[in-house]
Amino acid sequence: MARLVFASRSAGKLAELRALTADLGLEVVGVAELPGVPDVVEDGATFRANAVKKAREVSLATGLPALADDSGLEVDALGGEPGVYSARYAGVHGDDQANNRKLLERLRGVPPERRTGRFRCVLALADVAGALGERVIAVDGACEGQILDAPRGNGGFGYDPLFFAPELGMTFAEAGIGPKSGLSHRARAMRALRPELEAYFRVASGAGSR
Repeated sequence: MARLVFASRSAGKLAELRALTADLGLEVVGVAELPGVPDVVEDGATFRANAVKKAREVSLATGLPALADDSGLEVDALGGEPGVYSARYAGVHGDDQANNRKLLERLRGVPPERRTGRFRCVLALADVAGALGERVIAVDGACEGQILDAPRGNGGFGYDPLFFAPELGMTFAEAGIGPKSGLSHRARAMRALRPELEAYFRVASGAGSR
């Protein structure tokens, strides 16, 4: 079975990726499960730049194909904030509660009709030691929604409790991985990447790439 390293230490993202690739015949491992892989500094100005950098560096460090995700929330009333700074919006990387509090404070007084935004995701596939070489495949996906004035739901992670998806009629945190996996930004990016993954790993025919 071909191995694919997910270049993230986020348990939530890894759970979603495993759900989205469950039928592809790949062994998906998180970077935290592999010893000695250094953290990648996310200093890109765009989601794509960060995703490409993470995929390439993790593939180089592990000698395996690596799939990286860079994603976040873009709020129209805030000029696209928090954007690439979504995970560290309040100053500490991965402090979901602090990030949500800051977002609510920044949107204080903004009426519901102006609280529009989207989750955006870029997925990048690199295999430095394999056939891809220096080439990186990158795709993106987005999901439009509205930012609520109070959290709803106990599932998900990040800004999920504040992100109301009209297509679901609930927040991502209320929906959980099951319903969310059909239309989230990450699911849409994966749909765009899926033909490339199938071709690269030859999973459609049941054969591994190595």
